[in-house]
Amino acid sequence: MKALSLIKNVPLFSCLDDIELEGLLKAAVRKTFARHTILLNAGDTTDSLYVITEGKVKAVIIDEHGKEIILSISGPGEYFGEMAMIDGEPRSATIMTREQTEIMIFSKGDLRRVFAQNPDIVFNLLKGLTRRLRKANQQIESLALMDVYGRVATLLTEAAKPLGSAAVIPEALTHQEIANMVGSSREMVSRILNELVRGGYIAVEKRIISIIKKLPYTW
Repeated sequence: MKALSLIKNVPLFSCLDDIELEGLLKAAVRKTFARHTILLNAGDTTDSLYVITEGKVKAVIIDEHGKEIILSISGPGEYFGEMAMIDGEPRSATIMTREQTEIMIFSKGDLRRVFAQNPDIVFNLLKGLTRRLRKANQQIESLALMDVYGRVATLLTEAAKPLGSAAVIPEALTHQEIANMVGSSREMVSRILNELVRGGYIAVEKRIISIIKKLPYTW
């Protein structure tokens, strides 16, 4: 029941009824991975779709010097692997767990049968891809047009969720992870966050960042 309830909330499968979802679940392979496990490497060839049921993963690009750039962080109900499943091209990013994570794996063959019976699911898949493309375009624009202050402010603002009189970033992000997401150094990010705390813009407790007032996008 827990798996059925979760998969119902995956936007990709929102057009399926309970019977169809139960059939899909029977075909899924469920696996649990420890923290910091690499699930897929950039360059791997895969044809499956991966749905997160517990835990969190990050999609990263690692350069020749071992520097990590975080493209996204995903949690329960989110999925990855759809692009490689569609075009058959190698993975464009490495997927790594941030904590112990459970994954449901759906083969391309099983999903093709679902697609054939439910054309609306293809539109859901396209919506998801379009959403990711828009986000990638925003990240490129941020890197090209904003300074580090602006990129940090944009990241925090977009990640924040309303909570009372403030907004809270639900992810417990380290300074290094923020740096890897905005293309900067940990030292620079630490300095910016400290200045935002001193200015009364944010509060930080146990790595949870709360936005107290609107962040400046330039300094």
